[in-house]
Amino acid sequence: MKSKILLFGLLLTLITISCNKDKETDNSTITAEEAGVNAKIDLASDDVSNIVENQYENIDSNTLSYKNSNSEDSYFATCATITRVPAFGTTVTPGTQVTKTVDFGPTGCTLSNGNFVSGKIIITFIYDPSASSHTITYTFVNFYHNLIKYDGTKTFTITMSIATVASPSHPIVTMNMDMTATFPNGNVYTRVGQRISEIIEGFSTPSWTDNVYQVTGSWTTTFPNTVIQTSTITSPLHIKMSCISVNKPLIVSGVITFNRNSHTATLDYGNGDCDNLAIFTINGNSYNITIGN
Repeated sequence: MKSKILLFGLLLTLITISCNKDKETDNSTITAEEAGVNAKIDLASDDVSNIVENQYENIDSNTLSYKNSNSEDSYFATCATITRVPAFGTTVTPGTQVTKTVDFGPTGCTLSNGNFVSGKIIITFIYDPSASSHTITYTFVNFYHNLIKYDGTKTFTITMSIATVASPSHPIVTMNMDMTATFPNGNVYTRVGQRISEIIEGFSTPSWTDNVYQVTGSWTTTFPNTVIQTSTITSPLHIKMSCISVNKPLIVSGVITFNRNSHTATLDYGNGDCDNLAIFTINGNSYNITIGN
Protein backbone atom coordinates (compact mmCIF):
# COMPACT_ATOMS: atom_id res chain seq x y z
CA MET A 1 0.00 0.00 0.00
CA LYS A 2 3.03 2.31 -0.17
CA SER A 3 1.83 3.96 -3.36
CA LYS A 4 -1.47 4.71 -1.62
CA ILE A 5 0.23 6.48 1.29
CA LEU A 6 2.61 8.31 -1.03
CA LEU A 7 -0.23 10.10 -2.75
CA PHE A 8 -1.23 11.98 0.39
CA GLY A 9 1.19 14.76 -0.49
CA LEU A 10 -0.42 15.11 -3.90
CA LEU A 11 -3.82 15.63 -2.30
CA LEU A 12 -2.84 18.71 -0.45
CA THR A 13 -2.61 21.00 -3.46
CA LEU A 14 -5.32 23.52 -2.82
CA ILE A 15 -5.59 26.43 -5.24
CA THR A 16 -3.94 28.46 -7.94
CA ILE A 17 -6.36 31.22 -8.80
CA SER A 18 -6.83 33.31 -11.93
CA CYS A 19 -9.70 35.73 -12.33
CA ASN A 20 -10.57 39.25 -13.47
CA LYS A 21 -11.26 40.68 -10.03
CA ASP A 22 -9.72 44.15 -9.61
CA LYS A 23 -6.95 44.40 -7.03
CA GLU A 24 -8.17 45.83 -3.72
CA THR A 25 -6.24 48.67 -2.09
CA ASP A 26 -7.66 48.06 1.41
CA ASN A 27 -5.21 45.88 3.36
CA SER A 28 -8.06 44.67 5.56
CA THR A 29 -9.83 42.86 2.74
CA ILE A 30 -9.01 39.62 0.94
CA THR A 31 -7.88 39.73 -2.67
CA ALA A 32 -7.63 37.14 -5.41
CA GLU A 33 -3.98 38.11 -5.85
CA GLU A 34 -3.26 37.11 -2.27
CA ALA A 35 -5.14 33.86 -2.78
CA GLY A 36 -2.72 33.22 -5.64
CA VAL A 37 0.22 33.75 -3.27
CA ASN A 38 -1.30 31.20 -0.90
CA ALA A 39 -1.64 28.78 -3.80
CA LYS A 40 2.06 29.02 -4.71
CA ILE A 41 2.98 28.19 -1.12
CA ASP A 42 0.55 25.27 -1.17
CA LEU A 43 2.07 23.98 -4.41
CA ALA A 44 5.58 23.98 -2.96
CA SER A 45 4.36 22.34 0.23
CA ASP A 46 2.75 19.54 -1.73
CA ASP A 47 5.81 18.85 -3.89
CA VAL A 48 7.98 18.69 -0.79
CA SER A 49 5.51 16.37 0.92
CA ASN A 50 5.54 14.04 -2.07
CA ILE A 51 9.34 13.92 -2.02
CA VAL A 52 9.53 13.34 1.72
CA GLU A 53 6.89 10.61 1.73
CA ASN A 54 8.63 8.89 -1.18
CA GLN A 55 11.89 8.75 0.74
CA TYR A 56 10.23 7.67 3.99
CA GLU A 57 8.31 4.84 2.33
CA ASN A 58 11.39 3.73 0.36
CA ILE A 59 14.05 3.74 3.06
CA ASP A 60 16.70 2.05 0.88
CA SER A 61 16.00 4.19 -2.19
CA ASN A 62 18.56 6.69 -3.48
CA THR A 63 16.33 8.01 -6.26
CA LEU A 64 13.05 9.91 -6.52
CA SER A 65 11.96 7.93 -9.55
CA TYR A 66 9.66 4.98 -9.02
CA LYS A 67 6.61 3.27 -10.50
CA ASN A 68 3.70 1.92 -8.52
CA SER A 69 2.40 -1.64 -8.51
CA ASN A 70 0.57 -1.16 -11.81
CA SER A 71 3.70 0.23 -13.54
CA GLU A 72 1.94 3.54 -14.01
CA ASP A 73 3.93 6.68 -14.70
CA SER A 74 6.52 7.78 -12.21
CA TYR A 75 5.70 10.89 -10.16
CA PHE A 76 9.24 12.14 -9.79
CA ALA A 77 12.29 12.96 -11.85
CA THR A 78 15.75 11.54 -11.14
CA CYS A 79 17.33 14.96 -10.69
CA ALA A 80 18.55 14.66 -7.11
CA THR A 81 21.50 13.23 -5.20
CA ILE A 82 20.29 11.33 -2.14
CA THR A 83 22.46 10.34 0.81
CA ARG A 84 21.55 8.51 4.00
CA VAL A 85 22.76 8.08 7.57
CA PRO A 86 23.22 5.15 8.24
CA ALA A 87 24.85 4.86 4.82
CA PHE A 88 23.19 2.98 1.99
CA GLY A 89 24.17 -0.69 2.16
CA THR A 90 23.93 -0.69 5.96
CA THR A 91 21.05 -2.66 7.45
CA VAL A 92 18.63 -0.37 9.28
CA THR A 93 17.17 -1.97 12.39
CA PRO A 94 14.00 -0.91 14.27
CA GLY A 95 14.63 2.03 16.58
CA THR A 96 17.36 3.52 14.40
CA GLN A 97 17.19 7.21 13.57
CA VAL A 98 17.40 7.67 9.82
CA THR A 99 18.45 10.91 8.11
CA LYS A 100 18.12 11.27 4.35
CA THR A 101 19.35 14.33 2.46
CA VAL A 102 17.78 15.10 -0.92
CA ASP A 103 20.12 17.48 -2.76
CA PHE A 104 18.94 19.16 -5.97
CA GLY A 105 22.18 21.11 -6.26
CA PRO A 106 22.80 24.86 -6.29
CA THR A 107 21.74 25.22 -9.93
CA GLY A 108 18.63 23.10 -9.47
CA CYS A 109 16.56 20.93 -11.77
CA THR A 110 13.01 20.42 -12.97
CA LEU A 111 10.67 17.86 -11.44
CA SER A 112 8.49 15.68 -13.63
CA ASN A 113 5.51 17.98 -12.97
CA GLY A 114 7.40 20.99 -14.35
CA ASN A 115 8.24 22.73 -11.08
CA PHE A 116 11.83 23.93 -10.64
CA VAL A 117 13.70 23.16 -7.40
CA SER A 118 17.18 23.72 -5.97
CA GLY A 119 18.91 23.27 -2.62
CA LYS A 120 18.39 20.54 -0.03
CA ILE A 121 15.64 18.86 1.98
CA ILE A 122 16.78 16.97 5.09
CA ILE A 123 14.42 14.23 6.30
CA THR A 124 14.60 12.61 9.74
CA PHE A 125 12.56 9.78 11.28
CA ILE A 126 12.84 6.74 13.54
CA TYR A 127 12.61 3.48 11.64
CA ASP A 128 9.99 1.32 13.35
CA PRO A 129 7.82 -0.68 10.92
CA SER A 130 5.68 -2.16 13.70
CA ALA A 131 4.67 1.21 15.20
CA SER A 132 1.06 2.38 14.85
CA SER A 133 2.13 6.00 14.34
CA HIS A 134 5.07 7.43 12.42
CA THR A 135 6.37 11.03 12.58
CA ILE A 136 8.59 12.47 9.87
CA THR A 137 10.44 15.80 10.24
CA TYR A 138 11.98 17.72 7.37
CA THR A 139 13.89 20.97 7.10
CA PHE A 140 15.12 23.14 4.24
CA VAL A 141 18.69 24.15 3.45
CA ASN A 142 18.86 26.96 0.89
CA PHE A 143 15.82 25.36 -0.76
CA TYR A 144 13.97 27.10 -3.61
CA HIS A 145 10.75 26.06 -5.35
CA ASN A 146 9.96 27.99 -8.53
CA LEU A 147 12.44 30.68 -7.38
CA ILE A 148 10.68 31.08 -4.00
CA LYS A 149 12.96 30.39 -1.01
CA TYR A 150 11.58 28.28 1.85
CA ASP A 151 12.85 28.06 5.42
CA GLY A 152 11.54 26.31 8.49
CA THR A 153 10.55 22.90 9.74
CA LYS A 154 7.55 20.74 8.96
CA THR A 155 6.36 17.46 10.40
CA PHE A 156 3.66 15.04 9.51
CA THR A 157 2.36 12.00 11.30
CA ILE A 158 0.96 8.89 9.65
CA THR A 159 -1.43 6.78 11.70
CA MET A 160 -3.72 3.91 10.77
CA SER A 161 -7.42 4.18 11.54
CA ILE A 162 -9.29 1.43 13.40
CA ALA A 163 -11.03 -0.92 10.98
CA THR A 164 -14.82 -1.07 11.02
CA VAL A 165 -17.41 -3.08 9.10
CA ALA A 166 -17.95 -0.12 6.80
CA SER A 167 -14.31 0.95 6.47
CA PRO A 168 -11.04 -1.04 6.49
CA SER A 169 -8.03 0.32 8.36
CA HIS A 170 -6.44 3.11 6.33
CA PRO A 171 -3.79 5.82 6.81
CA ILE A 172 -4.53 9.29 8.16
CA VAL A 173 -1.84 11.91 7.58
CA THR A 174 -1.62 14.98 9.82
CA MET A 175 0.64 17.69 8.40
CA ASN A 176 1.96 20.39 10.74
CA MET A 177 3.31 23.47 8.98
CA ASP A 178 5.70 26.17 10.22
CA MET A 179 7.52 27.75 7.32
CA THR A 180 8.62 31.02 5.71
CA ALA A 181 8.43 31.80 2.00
CA THR A 182 10.55 34.59 0.49
CA PHE A 183 9.39 35.60 -2.99
CA PRO A 184 11.76 36.92 -5.71
CA ASN A 185 10.51 40.49 -5.09
CA GLY A 186 11.60 40.24 -1.43
CA ASN A 187 8.13 39.79 0.06
CA VAL A 188 8.15 37.36 3.01
CA TYR A 189 5.17 35.22 4.06
CA THR A 190 4.89 32.87 7.02
CA ARG A 191 2.58 29.86 7.15
CA VAL A 192 1.55 28.04 10.34
CA GLY A 193 -1.17 25.44 10.62
CA GLN A 194 -2.36 21.91 10.10
CA ARG A 195 -3.99 19.82 7.37
CA ILE A 196 -5.37 16.32 7.83
CA SER A 197 -5.76 13.98 4.88
CA GLU A 198 -7.61 10.67 4.91
CA ILE A 199 -8.23 8.16 2.15
CA ILE A 200 -11.94 7.28 2.21
CA GLU A 201 -12.18 5.09 -0.91
CA GLY A 202 -9.82 2.83 -2.84
CA PHE A 203 -7.15 2.00 -0.24
CA SER A 204 -7.73 -1.76 -0.51
CA THR A 205 -6.97 -1.89 -4.25
CA PRO A 206 -3.48 -1.74 -5.86
CA SER A 207 -4.37 1.09 -8.26
CA TRP A 208 -4.23 4.73 -7.17
CA THR A 209 -6.74 5.92 -9.78
CA ASP A 210 -9.75 4.81 -7.69
CA ASN A 211 -8.56 6.67 -4.59
CA VAL A 212 -10.83 9.29 -3.01
CA TYR A 213 -9.43 11.52 -0.26
CA GLN A 214 -10.90 13.87 2.30
CA VAL A 215 -8.90 16.86 3.59
CA THR A 216 -9.65 19.07 6.60
CA GLY A 217 -7.67 21.63 8.57
CA SER A 218 -6.82 25.30 9.06
CA TRP A 219 -3.77 27.55 8.83
CA THR A 220 -2.72 31.18 9.08
CA THR A 221 -0.66 33.19 6.63
CA THR A 222 1.13 36.38 7.70
CA PHE A 223 1.67 38.80 4.82
CA PRO A 224 4.53 41.32 4.40
CA ASN A 225 2.31 44.12 5.75
CA THR A 226 1.91 42.01 8.96
CA VAL A 227 -1.73 41.30 8.13
CA ILE A 228 -2.73 37.81 9.26
CA GLN A 229 -5.24 35.80 7.28
CA THR A 230 -6.83 32.56 8.49
CA SER A 231 -7.85 29.82 6.08
CA THR A 232 -10.18 27.07 7.27
CA ILE A 233 -11.61 24.12 5.37
CA THR A 234 -15.22 24.59 6.46
CA SER A 235 -16.59 21.80 4.26
CA PRO A 236 -14.17 18.87 3.75
CA LEU A 237 -12.32 18.91 0.45
CA HIS A 238 -12.77 15.79 -1.64
CA ILE A 239 -10.18 14.67 -4.16
CA LYS A 240 -10.94 12.05 -6.81
CA MET A 241 -7.86 10.60 -8.47
CA SER A 242 -10.00 9.27 -11.33
CA CYS A 243 -10.32 12.89 -12.47
CA ILE A 244 -6.66 12.86 -13.52
CA SER A 245 -7.69 11.57 -16.95
CA VAL A 246 -10.17 14.44 -17.35
CA ASN A 247 -8.75 17.55 -15.76
CA LYS A 248 -6.44 18.95 -13.09
CA PRO A 249 -6.44 19.81 -10.23
CA LEU A 250 -8.40 16.98 -8.66
CA ILE A 251 -10.37 18.74 -5.90
CA VAL A 252 -14.02 18.20 -6.83
CA SER A 253 -15.93 19.57 -3.83
CA GLY A 254 -15.53 21.33 -0.49
CA VAL A 255 -15.20 24.89 0.76
CA ILE A 256 -12.27 26.93 2.11
CA THR A 257 -13.18 30.00 4.15
CA PHE A 258 -10.75 32.94 4.45
CA ASN A 259 -11.00 35.40 7.36
CA ARG A 260 -9.23 38.72 7.83
CA ASN A 261 -10.43 41.26 10.37
CA SER A 262 -14.14 41.63 9.62
CA HIS A 263 -13.87 40.31 6.06
CA THR A 264 -14.78 36.78 5.01
CA ALA A 265 -14.34 35.10 1.64
CA THR A 266 -15.01 31.56 0.46
CA LEU A 267 -13.77 29.29 -2.27
CA ASP A 268 -16.32 26.63 -3.27
CA TYR A 269 -15.02 23.74 -5.38
CA GLY A 270 -18.41 22.56 -6.58
CA ASN A 271 -20.56 19.43 -6.52
CA GLY A 272 -18.14 16.63 -7.37
CA ASP A 273 -17.61 17.10 -11.11
CA CYS A 274 -14.15 16.55 -12.60
CA ASP A 275 -13.57 20.16 -13.65
CA ASN A 276 -11.20 23.03 -12.83
CA LEU A 277 -13.91 25.52 -11.86
CA ALA A 278 -14.67 27.10 -8.49
CA ILE A 279 -16.55 30.11 -7.10
CA PHE A 280 -14.70 32.79 -5.12
CA THR A 281 -17.12 34.88 -3.02
CA ILE A 282 -16.36 38.05 -1.03
CA ASN A 283 -18.59 40.84 0.28
CA GLY A 284 -21.61 39.20 -1.34
CA ASN A 285 -19.99 39.21 -4.78
CA SER A 286 -19.19 35.90 -6.51
CA TYR A 287 -16.62 35.30 -9.23
CA ASN A 288 -16.31 32.24 -11.42
CA ILE A 289 -12.64 31.29 -11.45
CA THR A 290 -10.37 28.70 -13.02
CA ILE A 291 -8.02 26.76 -10.78
CA GLY A 292 -4.92 24.86 -11.81
CA ASN A 293 -1.13 24.73 -11.85
